[in-house]
Amino acid sequence: MNILAIDTSNQVMTVAITRGGELIAETIINVKRNHSVGLMPAIDNLLKDANMLPKELDKIVVAKGPGSYTGVRIGLSTAKTMAWTLNIPVIGVSSLEILARNFFQSQDVICPFFDARRGLVYTGLYQETNLKKEEQNLLFSDWLVKLKDVEGKILFVSPDLSIHKETIKDILKEKAVFPPAIFHVPRASVLAEIAEEKEIEDVHALTPNYLRMVEAEAIWLKEQAEKNND
Repeated sequence: MNILAIDTSNQVMTVAITRGGELIAETIINVKRNHSVGLMPAIDNLLKDANMLPKELDKIVVAKGPGSYTGVRIGLSTAKTMAWTLNIPVIGVSSLEILARNFFQSQDVICPFFDARRGLVYTGLYQETNLKKEEQNLLFSDWLVKLKDVEGKILFVSPDLSIHKETIKDILKEKAVFPPAIFHVPRASVLAEIAEEKEIEDVHALTPNYLRMVEAEAIWLKEQAEKNND
């Protein structure tokens, strides 16, 4: 089976093609740029490198968020359009799950996250391939306090780790583990692996996962904004 995997949900743009579970070609670009400009050329180049025509693709898998609103939409719209045009299945996968899967062989709890600004993050908890705690959008400091009750070490993985690393260390001390930098980048090849386990989705029903913040957090932020405007 030939799979095209696409992730433009955050700053990193990554695209991969696998054949029969084997990685054929992969692109990872970790710079600030317009994914709407770079995505289709990246796909075209990968297909050429793989000596493959679009009609030879059997399945498309795409990161559906959480992350950048614009980035998520670009990836989803491209994947859905290609799947519809080629009449092939499409699958959406959590962007956080892609990060966590870098450590699927670890027995430790994994905390993938993306910065959502104003002290907020998109995050969740995974262990091996299982979601342990529902993905959320909340204040990172509050989340870290909750994690004190988690048994054992916690692996923190994020392309935005540098923004929050000191806060993590201050609150969780030696409980927090930080893997080498190479593991903090989402990879489309990992996304393609996940696709082998997921069920096919209706191309029209596939929607972004923006992760709304919990109501209490939204109210708090609104109150803070009003105070600042006084």
